[in-house]
Amino acid sequence: MSRRRSFTTRLTIALALLLLGFGALVGLLGRHVATEHEQEALQRLSHGLARHIVEHWPEIILADPDQADLAARKALLSMLMVVNPGIQVYLLDADGRVRAYIGEPGMVRTEQVDLAAVRDFLAGAALPLRGTDPMGSGVPRIFSAAMFPPRAGDPRPPGYLYVVLDGQARDLVAGQLSLRRVWQVAGLAAAVGLLVTLLLGVFAFRRMTLPLHRLAERMRDYSVGADPSLASGRAMPATNADEVQAIGTAFDEMTQRLEAQALREQRQGSAHREMMASVAHDLRTPLTALHGHLEALAGNAAGPSERHARVLAAALAQSDKVRRLSQQLFELAALQSTDQVLHRERFRLDELVTDAVQKFELTDAAPPVTLGGAAPGSLELDGDLHLIERALTNLIDNAMRHAPGVEPVRVSLQRDGAEVQILIEDTGPGLPADLVHRLEYGESLRDPPPRRSGGGIGGLGLAIAQRVAVLHGGSLRSLPSPQGGTRLCMALPLAT
Repeated sequence: MSRRRSFTTRLTIALALLLLGFGALVGLLGRHVATEHEQEALQRLSHGLARHIVEHWPEIILADPDQADLAARKALLSMLMVVNPGIQVYLLDADGRVRAYIGEPGMVRTEQVDLAAVRDFLAGAALPLRGTDPMGSGVPRIFSAAMFPPRAGDPRPPGYLYVVLDGQARDLVAGQLSLRRVWQVAGLAAAVGLLVTLLLGVFAFRRMTLPLHRLAERMRDYSVGADPSLASGRAMPATNADEVQAIGTAFDEMTQRLEAQALREQRQGSAHREMMASVAHDLRTPLTALHGHLEALAGNAAGPSERHARVLAAALAQSDKVRRLSQQLFELAALQSTDQVLHRERFRLDELVTDAVQKFELTDAAPPVTLGGAAPGSLELDGDLHLIERALTNLIDNAMRHAPGVEPVRVSLQRDGAEVQILIEDTGPGLPADLVHRLEYGESLRDPPPRRSGGGIGGLGLAIAQRVAVLHGGSLRSLPSPQGGTRLCMALPLAT
């Protein structure tokens, strides 16, 4: 995925494109205006050329086929072409057809000249006026024209002297000069102007977008608990009242609300944890005493009846369940009240896992617990040994309570780079979808607490194991089990 250009860069590119477009438009308009002005000036300057020729060289209008007259007319036309090679001189009849011209035979490709433009010229219409190019270029040409005076007794209408002022020879010379000089100078001036404008524009854009950059850095560097005005080491000036300052003020107000809300939630969470810890602590002492009294009563009862024995066993089971639940609540509240491991030491995790499995093997409880997989060797961990042992015990105990009594609970260790993975597998019904989703995305198992299908709060053992793993820089997640059931993986970083 390509990286998006910065706002300043996009503004600069937009400015460059606008300048290029504006420069091209100005260039085209300037060229058009310059051409119009040049042609108007040339036509106005040579406006009376055809009339002057007709008035001072009458031999040009002689229609007598005498060779001397034809030679004189040809000499006059040649002289005009030599004096100004850029013009083209044509003699037109009354219908506008070319009757004579100077040049090579076959040069005239358009023998019919549009007389409408000629009549407008003679009537004094606004210049520039463009007429037909008899040489067939297809480009209208500026011209000078004069009507021949009628002869006495001649019933035929007079003809016209038609002088093209910007012939092809002049176009060729002008084109060479413009390509070689004018356009070079214009291009250089345009490039210099564009460069200077771009530099000034970039400087102006950077000055204008600097508050936006600072605000973006503050937003990027902001975190709950930090002073938003000190983000990136610079605060917005309080006296500026433009749009950027309005955004910065809104950001400051938003961060203040977030800080206040986070502080309220932190206080509420702390109060909740303290209450849970107090309740668990207050419950633990009487429940422990009650359980002890029930055990003593069960041991001292001489030959209790079968019904009395069943009731006593049920009371002991429920008492043990409540005692374990209060213990877990107390441990979870204590773990959630801190963000670091207080009692760190270096120990061998492989030995701890072996001892934990052997402890469950000695109880002869169902289902059995086995340690499988290849021996990973010595695995040293830097953390709280008792917390890791407690988390591992909770995971194994949960697996035993939810799995059938035939297939064993399998515990294994495997090393994966700089971390170690403790796998606990069972063949039970599996975890609820909500718990699997939370473990997969690293969400807390206690906010909100999961609900059992039969009522009550569940997942305390998993929540304790998850919190212990997080405090040690690891994680607890659920893995797919090919044989069904539950497969949990507690990953912990190895000591360096």
